[in-house]
Amino acid sequence: MDKLNLYKLQKKELTEHYIYKRMSEKMQEPENKKRMKLMAKDDLRHAKVLQKYTKKPAKPYYIRLWLTNLLARILGYTFMLRLRQRSENKNQTIYQNLLIDTEDKDMLITQDKTHETMIIETIEDDRVTYIRAIVLGLNDALVELSGALAGLTFAIANTEIISITGLITGIAAAMSMAASEYLSSSANNHSDALKSSVYTGISYIIVVIILILPYLILDNRFIALGIMLSSAMVIIFLFNYFMCVAMQYNFKRRFTQMAIISLGIAFISFIIGTLLGMIFNVDI
Repeated sequence: MDKLNLYKLQKKELTEHYIYKRMSEKMQEPENKKRMKLMAKDDLRHAKVLQKYTKKPAKPYYIRLWLTNLLARILGYTFMLRLRQRSENKNQTIYQNLLIDTEDKDMLITQDKTHETMIIETIEDDRVTYIRAIVLGLNDALVELSGALAGLTFAIANTEIISITGLITGIAAAMSMAASEYLSSSANNHSDALKSSVYTGISYIIVVIILILPYLILDNRFIALGIMLSSAMVIIFLFNYFMCVAMQYNFKRRFTQMAIISLGIAFISFIIGTLLGMIFNVDI
């Protein structure tokens, strides 16, 4: 590996040092803080070892550092640690091919293997603890609202009426789902039933807003329908990617299941909406 690539690797190690350092400052559990501090210290040592070969100091990738901190706030530290786990695994392969002293190479590989283990031991936060509640909110919103909007699109010509009807339906359903989750969690002696219900309600409301937005800004109901269904697929893709990384689920299988169910319900609702429009001669 030439000096330029070694320098990039040096910058990468320094960036990871600051990432783990930032995580250690944000984590509450003492043992997790200790692990993150140790990993930050190790990566700083790695950067210094590589500097022996590049012969120049480095600065971190500031944009990558900022983006990682932002995503950690949004998606949780479990998600980011799973990504870091993948990165640590790739590092080991890279280190195997480094043309540096055997002692330095062995140290880098050994410590990155230790990092993988420490990451696995650290992983846990609210977004994963309450993943069932989030799944419940997302699944129901995607299936129920995408189906309802598809049916309304072919029964009602006015996009304003469709969006208002969808909003009323969606908000009412979100409150109903949150209440049901609270009652279900309470009955099962969940330690924080209220928090679980909030996750369900918020995830539902977010999906409602995204799916109805095309009907609020467009006059053509069929274009709005196409954008709504595309948005639903994007939500399913992003959520299943999160699940794949954070929970190590099979991405292809879960994405296919959710997509088929959502599109299937939407298609059935489209048929029902069309038939009802013809039977009752609705022209709004």
